[in-house]
Parts: sequence; C-alpha cells; structure tokens
Amino acid sequence: MISQAVREAIQGFVPTKNIFYKEPLSKHTTFRVGGEADCFIKVETERQLSALLAYLKKVEIPYFVIGNGSNLLVGDGGYPGIILQIGDCCNKIVVQGNRIHAQAGAYLSQVARVACEHGLSGLEFAAGIPGTVGGGVVMNAGAYDGEMKQVVEGVTVLDKEGNRLELDNATMEFGYRTSAIKSQPFIVSECCFKLERGDKEAIAAKMEELQQKRKEKQPLEYPSAGSTFKRPEGHFAGKLIMDAGLAGASIGGAQVSEKHCGFIINTGGATAADIRALITYVQDEVNRHYHVQLEPEVIFLGKF
Repeated sequence: MISQAVREAIQGFVPTKNIFYKEPLSKHTTFRVGGEADCFIKVETERQLSALLAYLKKVEIPYFVIGNGSNLLVGDGGYPGIILQIGDCCNKIVVQGNRIHAQAGAYLSQVARVACEHGLSGLEFAAGIPGTVGGGVVMNAGAYDGEMKQVVEGVTVLDKEGNRLELDNATMEFGYRTSAIKSQPFIVSECCFKLERGDKEAIAAKMEELQQKRKEKQPLEYPSAGSTFKRPEGHFAGKLIMDAGLAGASIGGAQVSEKHCGFIINTGGATAADIRALITYVQDEVNRHYHVQLEPEVIFLGKF
C-alpha cells in the first residue's frame, strides 16, 4: 500500500501522467502474465530516476526496475512496491565515430539497426533480442555466438542513493547471463558500445540471416520470456528437455514449445502460477532423467 504522503512526494519527482496505481504487470511483460504493482512509474530522465532512487531508499519502500519485461515472470499476486520502468522515454541513441551511446530504455534491436545504418559491425547478434539496453547489460544478453561483453566499452549506472558512476568493461565482470550489476544495487542508465567499421550490406545480410533463424527455430508467435533456462555446462537445455519427452508438456495455459523446447510459452490464458509450475516440472524431469539441474534464466518477481 502506497501512503498518501508517498504519493504526494512521488508527484514532485515525475509528472502525474506517468504514475499509475494498481497497474496490471501483464501489460508490461512479454509473458503477458502478472498481477498488479502497488505503483508503476514511467521514468523519463536520469534526473527523475536519481531523485526517485534516493527518495525510495530514504523511506525504505521496495522497488524494482524494468525495461521491456522480456526476462521476467511476475507472480499473480503482483508486486507489493513500486515498479520503475525505463523505456520509451529513455531511449536516445547517439553515434560518435565507431561508438554508440544508448540510453537504457532503447531496444537492443533498435541499437543494432542504427549500427547497421552507420556501417558499424558487432551488434548483429542483438537484432532480434526483444529486451532493452539496460536489461541486456545486466544479464550480458547474447545470441548466435555474440554477447554484450564483446561490444560494451562502458556503462553509466546509478547507485541506490542516485549517484552516477561509470563502469568499464572489466569492472562489469561479464559472465554467462550475468554481470557485476546482478549482485550490486546499481541501475543502468546508459551504455557505450565500441564497434568495428564494416560494410552496410554485409551487416544487414547477417542481421537478416539471424532473424530468419529465429523465425524458423523459435516460437515467436506466442508470448514468452525467451529462453527459459540457462545453458547447463556441457549440455543444451532445449535438447535435454526434448530428450526427456517434454515437448508440448503443459500446465494450464503454459506449454513447453514444440518448436523449441528451451521456451515455455503462454498459449493463451496462462497464469504466472501455471508457468512457474511448468518450469519446476521441467527441472524435476530433466534432473530425474539426466541428473542435470536446469537453472532458470527468467527472473521471478512478486507474489506467487
């Protein structure tokens, strides 16, 4: 519950039109499931974000920052706190030579297109990733042998007091679907990509090739959070799931995709409880068959 005093304070940081109470998070996640957030705020500028972070720390109200909600499963009971969305209002992209400065709310696919238009190579892998720059940096997003750590030169973050910090590539400690930010109270504000000069037509052709692979192999026609599980060492999650006979397995409206078993999809009407139960079932079955413990790539948030 957000008190009246907190409501009034928040209105001093962001326009009223960007503040929503009891907002269904199903509208803001690619799974298209999730209960209500006590408060949902669309952040327009780094200054707004900095002020909000400092205030929320002071009054000790829980908060969570999202972009496109593409790697997130929000419980049916919603989120008892404040959701800060860095999205369409924080998506500026600036090209300077072979570097691209992109705000956290810009889509990775959008940055990849801008890179292509300027003959800059290195972000082709990101052309079909549905997430934002901020989320991509936090989880070291990757696809088709490319990942963020290969192209990120520096990251601007805000700490929990709203202070601005600059982190270089080494400080980010990028690893497989992780970074230093996953264990630190930092929020990504901007990222600088360092790319290589290349041929526009060759870059565009590579992007198109990877897009076609996605369409052919991934269930893009259904709501999902992308790959549900991290790749276990020495294995591929999708193959383990398929070999365990789980293709098409379902609970409620949640289903293991028959097109790509590494994806759990919302076939229509799924609840967060359905999806989480299916994730657990898949983990148990794969572990029973192959003694491999699958680790979710999806982040669980809120009340289930």
